[in-house]
Amino acid sequence: MVVGIEILEAMSHFSSMFNGLARSFSIKRAKNPGNGDGREAAEAMAKDAKKNDLILRSSGVVNTDGSDNFASVFSRRGQKGVNQDCAIVWEEFGCQADMLFCGIFDGHGPWGHFVAKRVRESMPSSLLCNWQEALARASLDEDIDLESDKKDQRFHIWKHSYLNTCALVDRELEHHRKIDSFHSGTTALTIVRQGDLIFVANVGDSRAVLATTSDDGTLVPVQLTVDFKPSLPQEAERIIQCNGRVFCLHDEPGVHRVWLPHDESPGLAMSRAFGDYCVKDYGLISVPEVTQRHITSRDQFVVLATDGVWDVISNQEAVQIVSSTLDKAKAAKHLVESAARAWKKKRKGIAMDDISAICLFFHSTPLS
Repeated sequence: MVVGIEILEAMSHFSSMFNGLARSFSIKRAKNPGNGDGREAAEAMAKDAKKNDLILRSSGVVNTDGSDNFASVFSRRGQKGVNQDCAIVWEEFGCQADMLFCGIFDGHGPWGHFVAKRVRESMPSSLLCNWQEALARASLDEDIDLESDKKDQRFHIWKHSYLNTCALVDRELEHHRKIDSFHSGTTALTIVRQGDLIFVANVGDSRAVLATTSDDGTLVPVQLTVDFKPSLPQEAERIIQCNGRVFCLHDEPGVHRVWLPHDESPGLAMSRAFGDYCVKDYGLISVPEVTQRHITSRDQFVVLATDGVWDVISNQEAVQIVSSTLDKAKAAKHLVESAARAWKKKRKGIAMDDISAICLFFHSTPLS
């Protein structure tokens, strides 16, 4: 898509909710005249972020000076081989001081770790491009009043950007020359925080749980996402209508999996994922569920974790484990290690899955 001068001029008149975008976008465009779709601009932003140590991958902590966010990240390899989980936290996402992007990815299949890392690498920059273009289109649409309902307009723009991004990432992955994703894939759970709003996009069975303070002062969990398992009626219906099959193996009662019409494969335990092209014609999709939440003073933190955590830890237990960790930099590690111990007690004889978590606190100075 060609972004012309008139769009750049219109962007300079955005309301305060978009302050900073026109500046960063115009600067990158000036350095790259003739850029057709803004992708170079987004990639340049990613490079700048890396140089400034604003991107964290895998295990660690992010606490940028002056930021309202504090993120703790940890991942532990299971007993099935290489760790196929990976994560990312990106402060000042898109060169916007009030924005953060974080995501957790759970690969599966022979090439799952490569697929997960590829999606982690490609999704943020693609999302930035789609977000910039959606903002530009909205600024030129006379039927859209950006000032009338900022919250709804933000959500519409982010949802549209996420839908386009996930479709593009899945298409590009299918044609990647060095990654065989026919029988391999990854889930993706990501969050964008923009000021006092968070936008959650979920593809697969990882889960986001918010910890908020109730009227009596106790912390309670609020599940922000749906675990997209084949056992969900709406998911099973779609798969069956596409001639896929959903059933449990005799030695795994209660674990519903996705199967090809006439073959005992691939046996996926999730109904949405990137990759896995062997079953993309049979009901598996990479369409995200996108939701938003307004963050208030009662909301303390959000946990993003792969199913390796939620298979053995309840939402309430996760909130208690994280809130009870005195050193918040170690909160994700405490949760992951607690899940690993729970695996040994609750799932004896079953190989432990990879276990990963991000704990995103909504305070620059974490609560102790």
